[in-house]
Amino acid sequence: MDASGCTVSPLDSSTWPAYEAAVREAGGMPAGCWCMAFHPEGTAMAGRGADAELNCARRRAKVEAGTTRAALVLDGERCVGWCQYGTPDELPRIKNRGAYEKAVEKLPDWRIGCCYVTKPSRRHGVSEIALRGAIDLIARAGGGVVEGYPEPADQVPAGFLFHGSLGTFERLGFTRTRQIGKHRWVVTRQVDPAPPAAGAP
Repeated sequence: MDASGCTVSPLDSSTWPAYEAAVREAGGMPAGCWCMAFHPEGTAMAGRGADAELNCARRRAKVEAGTTRAALVLDGERCVGWCQYGTPDELPRIKNRGAYEKAVEKLPDWRIGCCYVTKPSRRHGVSEIALRGAIDLIARAGGGVVEGYPEPADQVPAGFLFHGSLGTFERLGFTRTRQIGKHRWVVTRQVDPAPPAAGAP
C-alpha cells in the first residue's frame, strides 16, 4: 500500500458508509465497540451481537447529530484508518481512568480517543496520517491543549494499540507528562487555531 495518496476527511454523514464498511470488515473493531467505549453512551467490549449493533446505531446517531468526531484516512473511497478525538465531556471514559484522575490538575481542551488502522493497511504510516488529520481538525475548531494516551509500539502488539503509538505522538510534537498504566502515557501538545480560510470575514 502507498499511503502517500491517501486523503483525510472528517467523519460525517457523507463519510459514514466508508467508516461503517471498515468497522464491519474488522468485526466491530474490536469486540463490537464501534469507537463508542470512550463515549458515555457506549457499551464497552460488546461482542458481536445485539450490543454491537446498539453501539453502531448510537455511533451513527451521534454522527448525524455532530456529537462525535474522527479524522478518517481514505484510500480512494475506502477507509483504511481513523483517529477519534473530542472534548473531555464527549470522551470521558479513557483507559486507566482511575490512575489518571488521581493526579489530574486540569482537563485538556481535547482528547485523542481511539486510533485504528485496518489490518491490511498497517505499517504504512496510516496512523500518523490519521493523528495529523485529527490535529488539523482540532486547529480548525479553535485549537487548544490536546491530550493523548498512547503506548509504546515495541511493548504492545499493533492490534492492541487502540490509543495509538507513543512514537507517533512524539513525532507530531506531543510531550510525555506522566505514566498512568503499565505501558500507557499521558502526552500533551498545544495546538494553535487554524488561520481563517481565504475570503473569510
